[in-house]
Amino acid sequence: MKIVLNGEPCEVAAETLAALLDECGFSGRVATAVNEGFVPSSLRVGHRLNDGDRVEVLAPMQGG
Repeated sequence: MKIVLNGEPCEVAAETLAALLDECGFSGRVATAVNEGFVPSSLRVGHRLNDGDRVEVLAPMQGG
């Protein structure tokens, strides 16, 4: 399916947000949003993706 991940178009096989994170190699603590709506980590396994969804994945950064 075709989605937009962090502003870049991409083709993925994942059907859920949790599977997308695995497929794209995201690990550790991240924040996720689909179509500008926050998706908590507890709901990622059941959050189904649709063709054309806009997904943002943000990881905390250290520094100051």
